[in-house]
Amino acid sequence: MSASDRAGPGMPCWVSLLTGDLAEAQRFYGAVLGWSFRLGSLGEDFSVALSHGKPVAGLGEVARRMGVAVSWTCYFAVDDADLVAARVRERGGTVAVGPLAVGRGRAVLAADQAGAVFGFWEGKVLRGWNIGSGVAPAWLELRTRDAFASAVFYGEIFDWDNRPDLCEVRYEDEAVMVRADGHTVACLRGGAIEAAPDPRIRPRWHVFFRVDDVEKAVEAALGAGGSVVSEPGAGTGRVGREATLCDPEGGMFTVTENGHC
Repeated sequence: MSASDRAGPGMPCWVSLLTGDLAEAQRFYGAVLGWSFRLGSLGEDFSVALSHGKPVAGLGEVARRMGVAVSWTCYFAVDDADLVAARVRERGGTVAVGPLAVGRGRAVLAADQAGAVFGFWEGKVLRGWNIGSGVAPAWLELRTRDAFASAVFYGEIFDWDNRPDLCEVRYEDEAVMVRADGHTVACLRGGAIEAAPDPRIRPRWHVFFRVDDVEKAVEAALGAGGSVVSEPGAGTGRVGREATLCDPEGGMFTVTENGHC
């Protein structure tokens, strides 16, 4: 492992599935996304998903042990996990796990002020794993009530405003776009700020995976025991077809034919 060209401090550096059944998750995502798997460095409860032989995501059978829902989690690179954890608490967020020594780095699992779960990582990251390129996810999207308030939260904990050389933050199409080297790495999208909270909709970071054919991916998901949350169609504010799916344990993600946000 070595430093990535694009995953600088405050930028997305990895995605991981917290699952309750590793073998079932591998079977499902292998069928839908064509991934293969190898044992991770953290023990038999963890594996690394590979696409064309390159690492794309992590899977860990830890959801039941941690008492959390099966979900995809986005991780951001940081220089100092203790400092960022302190910033999270100071701004109304929650630090659930860590900083915890993991291999040659330190990991933290946290939630923002609206309750969306995310992680951050202090240590080396994979070279070539860049949102929107290679085999990495097409993009990450925060779905929350107040995108501007969330942008302030993440901007302050990750120091986005003071790192113009690393990232650019802009408000576009009723969403906040975070770009690195002119390339979109994350989108913060809000809605229903004045409405009463819907208990069925929780703020969350959402992962988009690129596929060649959305319909075939939907068919494979249904055949592997998954479900369809939104049928194939054009994405909001984007060009290209996409569909939102759930794996058999409820882990939600979107497949898209578009390579950028």
